[in-house]
Amino acid sequence: MFLLPSKCTHVNLGIFFCYAYFVLDKRYFCAIYIPMYIEKVPNRNSPPAILLRECWREGGKTRKRTLANLTHWPKHVVEALRLALDGESVARVEDLFTIKRSLPHGHVEAILKMMDHLGMASLVGSKRCRQRDLVLAMIAQRIMQPSSKLATTRLWQTNTLGELLQVDEVSVNEAYGALFWLLDRQKNIERKLAKRHLSEGDGVLYDVSSSYYEGRTCPLMLFGLSRDGRGDRPQVVYGVMTDLEGRPVSVSVYEGNMADPKTIPDQVEKIRQEYGLGRVLLVGDRGMLTDTQIGTLKEYPGIGWISSLRSGAIRKLVNQGSIQLSLFDDRNLAEITSAEFPGERLVVCMNPMLAAERKRKREELLVCTEKALARIAGQVARRTKKPMTESQIGLKVGRVINQKKMQKHFITKIENGLFEYKRNEDSIREEEALDGIYVVRTSESRGRLSADDAVRTYKSLAHVERAFRTLKSVQLQVRPIHHRLEETVRAHIFLCMLAYYVEWHLRKAWASILFDDEHLPLDRAMRDPVLPAESSPEAKRKKARKKTEEGYPVHSFQTLLSTLATRVKNWCGPRECPSEALTVVITERDDFQSHLFHLLEMYPVARN
Repeated sequence: MFLLPSKCTHVNLGIFFCYAYFVLDKRYFCAIYIPMYIEKVPNRNSPPAILLRECWREGGKTRKRTLANLTHWPKHVVEALRLALDGESVARVEDLFTIKRSLPHGHVEAILKMMDHLGMASLVGSKRCRQRDLVLAMIAQRIMQPSSKLATTRLWQTNTLGELLQVDEVSVNEAYGALFWLLDRQKNIERKLAKRHLSEGDGVLYDVSSSYYEGRTCPLMLFGLSRDGRGDRPQVVYGVMTDLEGRPVSVSVYEGNMADPKTIPDQVEKIRQEYGLGRVLLVGDRGMLTDTQIGTLKEYPGIGWISSLRSGAIRKLVNQGSIQLSLFDDRNLAEITSAEFPGERLVVCMNPMLAAERKRKREELLVCTEKALARIAGQVARRTKKPMTESQIGLKVGRVINQKKMQKHFITKIENGLFEYKRNEDSIREEEALDGIYVVRTSESRGRLSADDAVRTYKSLAHVERAFRTLKSVQLQVRPIHHRLEETVRAHIFLCMLAYYVEWHLRKAWASILFDDEHLPLDRAMRDPVLPAESSPEAKRKKARKKTEEGYPVHSFQTLLSTLATRVKNWCGPRECPSEALTVVITERDDFQSHLFHLLEMYPVARN
């Protein structure tokens, strides 16, 4: 009998060591295998040692010897070797187990959780039906990745939204049918939102915007004042009404050439008749609440309003002596009255930072216009053989000074073959006198609304402006509009408003993780109403460090959704397993994702 010792000093995965005693005589040959095993040995203050050992009996005693130190091996490799030594079959995971399908899930889960928190299903329709599921899916998809209706039905197959709402197999015609279904319920949905967020005597914000159109078939699409800088395209006009915090309550769609002030009567009727509110404070900008529309509002005793004066009216008050710089000796705000505005309170505000900014911008425009006029003067001077006519020069000059709105600040002399210009210093000084001054006008009495709160409420129109920015930007993409029918255009814009309603609440819930200033609402109520907004110290620190106080990274809204989308739903099982027997495994939330869902769970929803 003899022993064949091992010469190996290194162990590789898949190579198993064994030592044997061979018994040899004339009649037989046999092998007796010495068992090997893996042992974990405590190592005082250090991690335990993982050792590959052999064991045998010799002379009634148990002997063992260390063959290799496996401490540095990966745990899964050590476990595979342990199973092999125990006689278990070992194979690569990918040979036996496969992931048949994976879909992004975390962002869908978060949006649907907020929609459930807001009661969007009951808001859209009291009973579940196919159309309601399609509308909810279109709202959620618009927040994640706004696309055409055809692309939306395709995208439902690239995440878990289609499966969760059972809309993964949908034709584009069925999606358009759901839009018609939604449009029929718009008034009822808006009444529910008004009941939820508006009360008797509350303030409402209202503003109008427009979006351009690609096509020629929709009767709503007409040429008008383009806010998109696309005067070459027809457009549609729509007005959004929100509460004082910026939650959207309703949206109204008008023809593309509709003037902003003409939409006011519809909103008053909507507030009084559809929402049943007799006492409401309507807040609109000076281009919206004109003198004519304010005269209309005065016919409704319960409708109060806050707006501001145009520059011409302010200049008239300055010339009359109603507004003087001495008003601002003690503070930057003063309340006055004027016979020009009977029954109204006028709050005059002076913002020196705004004055400096207007002066800087005006000087830049003047210099830019002077350079362009100098080029025209040079062209006229060079044309000696065939001098430029008065009309030719006038056309060139008109294009330049109208482009920068500087016509009132230049004095020009145009004749055949002659062009001279100079600054109108009197006009410039007259405008400088108004720099930094604006006047808020309101029908509310001092007992109902202080001068400070009147200014704060008027400046809250920034909430509606943010709504338009979100609707038009890459986040919700209300434009460009390709729908051919008036009904689908109206339904599309209403759908975008509902998507913004959900996104508004998501942003509020995640304000501490976003670059937003979560302390801004409280600061607005306490700070000087005239001075420009300034970020809180916490927001400045968050933006500088790019991290929250808890150490989480700060995100934009879109990157936050992308981070959540890394939580994936997997369909997996044995390689030969049929599809219906697959096991569903969802990626566990990491610490950051768990924090985001905790914020959603803790978010309070305001409902009247």
